[in-house]
Amino acid sequence: MRAFVFTDQALTKHAGQFVWLSIDTEKTQNAEFIHKYPIRAWPSLYVIDPRKEEILLRWVGAADVPRLEKLFAEGRRSYGAAESSGGDLAKADKLYGEGKYAESVPAYRTALKGIPEKDPRWARVAESLLFAYSATRADAECASLAFDAYPKLRGTLWGADIAAGGLDCALRLPATAKDRAAVVARLESGSRESLTDPKIPLAADDRAAIYSSLFDAREDAKDAAGAASVAKEWVADLDARAAKAKTPEQRTAMDPNRLGAYQAAGQIEKAIPMLQQSERDFPKDYNPPARLSSVYLKLGRYDEALAASDRALALVYGPRRVRVLLTRADIYKGKGDAAMERKTLEDAIAFAKSLPDAQKPDETIAQLEKRLSGVNAGR
Repeated sequence: MRAFVFTDQALTKHAGQFVWLSIDTEKTQNAEFIHKYPIRAWPSLYVIDPRKEEILLRWVGAADVPRLEKLFAEGRRSYGAAESSGGDLAKADKLYGEGKYAESVPAYRTALKGIPEKDPRWARVAESLLFAYSATRADAECASLAFDAYPKLRGTLWGADIAAGGLDCALRLPATAKDRAAVVARLESGSRESLTDPKIPLAADDRAAIYSSLFDAREDAKDAAGAASVAKEWVADLDARAAKAKTPEQRTAMDPNRLGAYQAAGQIEKAIPMLQQSERDFPKDYNPPARLSSVYLKLGRYDEALAASDRALALVYGPRRVRVLLTRADIYKGKGDAAMERKTLEDAIAFAKSLPDAQKPDETIAQLEKRLSGVNAGR
């Protein structure tokens, strides 16, 4: 969004209505902010009431300019509503903004029933409820909501998100779940329909998310040829968009999605020149060498993976450093060097425990400690 959306001159008219703030969640100096406003998905956009320092509205995921402007309008409405009783929607948005997804569900469900389907808020509330269901693994409710909501939002960005998000939930349902096949079929069809509709201004991130869902659906159907076809199309789509990028930042912003597409297509080696170019363009960014390290690891090119890891470690900071160290431990495991794998895991655990509480990845620490115990047991 920084490369494609926030640079749009159409947003300048909102400058006097909002104070813009960008937070790097990896930096230690931002730990207090993260503690006050927990961030569990990236990107997350917040509208914060400066009077009470409370979240009025939260949006998870990318957004283009038209959608941002709708969110701005709702943020202003919520700002005004905060002076009154607020109602179910204000309550739901507050809980959702605080990351209390399970608690937000009843309020969102009540609010959705009270909002006419033609009201611009209906689509946003439906998608927020969908994400809350997904985040709490209420997959049946998530898939059912998407199944019912997609026909009402067909031909819109909201509809595209609802179809793909609901498809992800439907694919997580047990194979024996009632009506699973019918729900998957409708949402897969809706995702494909949204992807090919030229009237829907899908951003590269939106398109990549839909392709990923479609790929998973074909794999779920045990359709190897279909999955390969989706992956090939996905790669071609992203490569074409990267070729049209106006700046190195715009092109590099597509690296994670292109990497995912190459991996799905079994062409992960194609990511190497892409990431090497990004590292040249942004020599102070740890992401390109960190991703290169992962690619070389998957290809079994361990020495090159370690060299890329060295470059990433020289730049990386915050919780992301733990991920880089974890990849490094995997490299040593691939090389058969148990001593260095053990030391790297110990370094990762020690660093993770040293982070401020708001940034401390407790679940990851537990996983690392369990893995370390296994390595030690194998001595």
